[in-house]
Amino acid sequence: MGKLVINKEKLTPSIIKELVDICPFGAMESKDGGLEINAACKMCKMCVRKGPKGVVEFVEDKVEKIDKSLWKGIAVYVDHVKGNIHPVTYELIGKAKELAAKVSDDYPVYAVFIGHNIKDKAQEILHYGVDEVFVYDYEELEDFIIEPYTAAMEDFINKVKPSTLLVGATTVGRSLAPRVAARFKTGLTADCTVLDMKKNTDLVQIRPAFGGNIMAKILNPNHRPQMATVRYKVMNAPERSESTSGKITVQKMDKSKLKSNIKVLKVTKKKVEEEISEADVIVAVGRAFKNENDLKMAYELADLLGGQVACTRPLIEAGWLDSKKQIGLSGRTVKPKLIITCGVSGSVQFVAGMNNSDVIVSINKDPKAPIFNVAHYGIIGDVYEILPKLIENIKAKKGLLQSA
Repeated sequence: MGKLVINKEKLTPSIIKELVDICPFGAMESKDGGLEINAACKMCKMCVRKGPKGVVEFVEDKVEKIDKSLWKGIAVYVDHVKGNIHPVTYELIGKAKELAAKVSDDYPVYAVFIGHNIKDKAQEILHYGVDEVFVYDYEELEDFIIEPYTAAMEDFINKVKPSTLLVGATTVGRSLAPRVAARFKTGLTADCTVLDMKKNTDLVQIRPAFGGNIMAKILNPNHRPQMATVRYKVMNAPERSESTSGKITVQKMDKSKLKSNIKVLKVTKKKVEEEISEADVIVAVGRAFKNENDLKMAYELADLLGGQVACTRPLIEAGWLDSKKQIGLSGRTVKPKLIITCGVSGSVQFVAGMNNSDVIVSINKDPKAPIFNVAHYGIIGDVYEILPKLIENIKAKKGLLQSA
C-alpha cells in the first residue's frame, strides 16, 4: 500500500483547479487556498499520471519482509458440533492437499481439532490424508465460546507456524477466523471461490467483489499465516480411504488462557430443516413466474424428481420463499447432481452459487440469457409452456416404470 502526498509549495490556483477537475471520484477538494484529498479517493493515481508533474506523488509504504521459511504447511480448522464434523472440513482438506502438492511432494497438511471429548473423533480425519491432526481437548472448549477457541488457535499457530490456514465459512468459522487474523495482524479473505498456491507458498485467493461484477485476486505476500474462508459445496472433498495415514498430536496449553466471562447455561437444538445445500436435485425459480401460486409447477416438478425448490433474490424480496432457499452470493452455495433453472436470467451473483453443479438444465425464453453460458442443456421457451410438458413427460415415464 501507499499514500498520496501533495507538494503544497508547487500549488497555484490554476493547478488546484486542474487537479480537482482531473479526479474522477471528486476526491480532490480546494480548501482555504490549498488542496486536500478526501475519503472518496480510490487511489487510482490519475492525479499523479495526468496532473502537473511533481505536484502529487505516490509514496509506497515500507513493508517488512517476512521470513517465509519459518512458516510451513497448510492447516484446516475442523468445524464440528460435539465432535460431529461438518463436511466443509473434508472439502478444505481436499483443497489443502491439492495446494500443498504445488509447493512440494512433502509439504504438510494439518488439521486443527478444538473441543472436548474429541480425541476418538480425530481418528476419522486421518482417513482423508492429512499428515497430522492437532487436538486441543479441554472441558473449557466443550461449547464454542469465541475467546477460548481463539486462544487455542493462537497457541497452535505460534507452535506449528502454518503458512496458510483455511476455515469453513460456517457460522462458527465466520466468527473465529477474523479474530484469529486480528491477533496475528494478517489478512483474511472471506468466501473464496477459487484458491491456488505459488511455488513460494503465497496463497492466491479469488472471490467475487463489487456485487459479483468482478473476480478479485488477492495475495498476502508479507504476512503469515495467510487466511481464507470458503463456503460449503465450493470445493471437492477427497474420497475417504479405508486405511489411515498421518498421526494425532494432543496439544497442551496454559489453561488460564481458556477462561471466559461467557458461560453457556443451556443449549437448545434447532429444528432440523431441509437445506438446499444438501439437495441432490434442485428446481430453481426466477422472476419469470408472474405470481406466487404459479410456483406450484416448480414444487410438483421437484417432488417428482425427489428434489427441493430454490430461488433467486427477487422472489425472496417478494416474500414468496424463505431466505434460506436463495441461491447466490447473498444466499446459499449449492452443488447438486441436477439443477433445473426456470426463468432465471443468470446474474453473476446467482451463477457463483450454483455453477459447480454436476448437470445444469436451464429454461428461459430469452436465447441471450446469461444462464445459457453455464448451462449444460438449454431450453428456449416460456416456463408456463415448458414446465407442464416436462411434468407430463416425467409422470408418463414414471407410469411406464411402475407398470413394467
